[in-house]
Amino acid sequence: MVDARAVIRELQEMREDGHLSDALLRYAARTLYRIDERFDWVGVYMLDDEGAELRLHNYFGAPTEHALIPVGRGVCGTAVAHGANQNVPDVTQFEGYLSCNPGVKSELVVLIRAGNRIYGQFDIDSHRPAAFQDRDEVAIQMIADKLAEQIARERR
Repeated sequence: MVDARAVIRELQEMREDGHLSDALLRYAARTLYRIDERFDWVGVYMLDDEGAELRLHNYFGAPTEHALIPVGRGVCGTAVAHGANQNVPDVTQFEGYLSCNPGVKSELVVLIRAGNRIYGQFDIDSHRPAAFQDRDEVAIQMIADKLAEQIARERR
């Protein structure tokens, strides 16, 4: 289970030590990958300046061929297109699913955003069906919100 408050404390300490968003994003993705055995792949995708494409920033797990994902395609692109997180308990039931690994059974995408501005997202895959609960989404959203603060600050 994700202890969002502990991760946020670490992120805040890193910010205070002068780390920029790239380091914070990498730390958060690595931490999520390591702390929950249900999370078989954890990646961060960042939205390009045009808002048309997601670009793989960091990931932990098996390599993926999906370094670029157009907005509107797959679970990741759908999250951005609809401006909403996606919790997919069975990826075989998701129309237009982009398969990275045949072992993936469920996927959770949580947006990194400040207000209406989407900067990117966490993409988490699991080899277990229906692996993600509402509390997972809430915890990861708390972490994503902390990261969005830093990204917004750097882009001002």
